[in-house]
Amino acid sequence: MTTPAITSVLSGLVDMHCHSGPSPFPRRFDHADAAKDGWDRLQMRAMVVKSHHHNTVMDLLAMKGRLAEIPTQVFGGIALNNQVGGLNRYAVQMSLSMGGKVVWFPTFTSGRHIDCHPEHAGFPTPTVSLDVEQIDVTDANGNLVPEVDGVLDEIAKHGAVLNGGHMYPDDIAAVFTRAKEKGIDRMVVSHPDFVIGAEPAKCRELIALGAYIEHELHMYDPEGAMKWDIGQLYRWIEELGPEHVVLSSDLGQSTLPAPVDAYLRVGEALLDMGLPEKDLQRMVRDNPSFLLNLDN
Repeated sequence: MTTPAITSVLSGLVDMHCHSGPSPFPRRFDHADAAKDGWDRLQMRAMVVKSHHHNTVMDLLAMKGRLAEIPTQVFGGIALNNQVGGLNRYAVQMSLSMGGKVVWFPTFTSGRHIDCHPEHAGFPTPTVSLDVEQIDVTDANGNLVPEVDGVLDEIAKHGAVLNGGHMYPDDIAAVFTRAKEKGIDRMVVSHPDFVIGAEPAKCRELIALGAYIEHELHMYDPEGAMKWDIGQLYRWIEELGPEHVVLSSDLGQSTLPAPVDAYLRVGEALLDMGLPEKDLQRMVRDNPSFLLNLDN
């Protein structure tokens, strides 16, 4: 049973990784309904809606009337998979120019994801047929392909968030190193212990480049599908420090809990384990607010 204390601690949170719809994957609710649920129950300050397949800014523009009635700010972005042309600076330019906040490098079309989940194993069945062709960010000699620079230039120009997607840790490091050279200071590594396989030592290397490590409540919610030990999440926070961690939901799938419910359950469990309230607030509110530049 949720206590008033956890509701107060989480009030004003920012979810950087919500999988509301529309999407080729079945979703629990659309972006406007997800935002309304977040505001009504936790006064969610902002959320970022993610699709593996398309520029979600266009969804939000279509829902503009409904979203105007909800105080939660909702932002979109683009994941650089086959369906948008891969490492396509023009698609990135359009998304960010129209208000997008996040660019995810290849997710389900990365070599690492394909290694771990061939044929989308472990993911929902798409409602349409989707071909997958691997997208690499390095050439045969290990050098970044030219298209990476074009994408990073757009991210730098717009002050957007660079997310490493589902790539190999070394590929993320190569892209983030180039990004730092270009002045990009808002970078995120999602679920290092799911698909990506980045150990804490590698995460510290990425943190040194300016990255935040995002852990997804999807994995740790005791009423979700994966039900990982919350103690593992607590140890990650201890190892990396809450100042370098973001907690996001990675939820919105039709068969999984609502994002707010996962925040309540996992947040309360972390507090019960001894995590200070201020550290939880930093990871769910302060760090993502900085990444989205909400206070400027």
